[in-house]
Amino acid sequence: MTSTELDQSHALGTVAAVRGAVVDIAFSEGGLPAIDEAITIGQPGGSTILAEVQAHLDTGTVRAIALEPTAGLRRGDAAQRMGTSLTTPVGDAVLGRLLTVSGALGDKGAPLPDDVPRWPIHRAPPALSEQTGSIDTFTTGIKVIDLLTPLSRGGKAAMFGGAGVGKTVLVMELIQAMVTGYQGISVFAGVGERSREGHEMLLDMGESGVLDRTVLVYGQMNEPPGARWRVPMTALTIAEYFRDAKHQNVLLLMDNIFRFVQAGAEVSGLLGRLPSRVGYQPTLASEVASLQERIASVGGAAITAIQAVYVPADDFTDPAVTTIAGHVDSMIVLSRAMAAEGMYPAIDPIASTSVLLDPAVLGEEHVRVATEVRRTIEHYRELQDVVSLLGIEELGVEDRRIVERARRLQRFLTQPFMVTEAFTGTPGKSVKPEDTIAGCRAILEGECDSWRESSLFMVGTLEEARAKEQAAGGTVTA
Repeated sequence: MTSTELDQSHALGTVAAVRGAVVDIAFSEGGLPAIDEAITIGQPGGSTILAEVQAHLDTGTVRAIALEPTAGLRRGDAAQRMGTSLTTPVGDAVLGRLLTVSGALGDKGAPLPDDVPRWPIHRAPPALSEQTGSIDTFTTGIKVIDLLTPLSRGGKAAMFGGAGVGKTVLVMELIQAMVTGYQGISVFAGVGERSREGHEMLLDMGESGVLDRTVLVYGQMNEPPGARWRVPMTALTIAEYFRDAKHQNVLLLMDNIFRFVQAGAEVSGLLGRLPSRVGYQPTLASEVASLQERIASVGGAAITAIQAVYVPADDFTDPAVTTIAGHVDSMIVLSRAMAAEGMYPAIDPIASTSVLLDPAVLGEEHVRVATEVRRTIEHYRELQDVVSLLGIEELGVEDRRIVERARRLQRFLTQPFMVTEAFTGTPGKSVKPEDTIAGCRAILEGECDSWRESSLFMVGTLEEARAKEQAAGGTVTA
């Protein structure tokens, strides 16, 4: 027997047991695949199932997690090692396409070229010596983000919020900002999302003209936990290709990264590991780190990551939420109370933070105005109970002025989005940071004290609010 035949015989195995998404596979002596190596399992009809090795049971048996449904899989079915971890197609050929966790097309379009390069989805993070720090801001055109929680180009930002407070809409608006404002590449990872949302996003992107510069990677809610667990890795690998091989800046959006943690917990339970805090997997911290540490700037090109994070039961002390928060530069916290009042985007100006809010990065004036806006809104919140019980008339002159200005600031920090234009009928607005600062400064200095609050609601710049006030018959100063 030749060495090639020997290697081939070692690469073959048989299914020993199937328990849902967990598959035990026996290999001959010396043919045990490595952890995270991909395995294909053949079925009688000619179809194959992909699986990934997660544990070595003994010298000849591995335990793998299937990345595809295992219906019809039987003991004795043939399995074959792929010799590497799961790979995904990368490069210009995947722009405008929708892919699955294994790199298969999910958009019923033309097949990819045969010569398209493929990269393994498990890659080491760039060495610290290779990483380049960046303090450039990523301007979104969203007033409240650019003013209070500026995003770093090459950094990591997370949007924390419960169900139904506007995370997905915010992610779609940021894709619009990246493609139209920076002419960059966007990679979107849909992790455990609804099939309807994936279909709608594909149609919306095609209609708005941004799909040609975007790659969509989906592991949806109806797919096995292994697929949902590995989808962020596939999307990140595509983003790394554009950063490392093409030296292009990439915006990586993940919606929803909590589903990645949730899928990891399901996989951990299927593998029989004892749960840790609140039922999460004992490997929670290392799994999140394996994803987050690969997001970095290298050689002048950056991956800017923006992640939506579902907060279960609005509990911000949840272990998954706190673990993810430890890796990010900017925290955008979405408020259910603000969403209930119709204040969109429902971003909490007090709870949201950013490491970039520093005079050395943004300048003295930006930080001064942002700090004053926060202080004014915080003071208003302290007085809200008094106002609710006794009325604003019971406040002193100074407190009443602060309350009125804070209410105007909150309304000025709302704005219509381009991606919601079809639903609201209001054209979307993108506002430069300097216009946002000028508008907030004018409100803080009392220029708008006599204006109707409604004039500042859902507008772009202060000039638009001024025109709205004049049209309503108000008196405004020049």
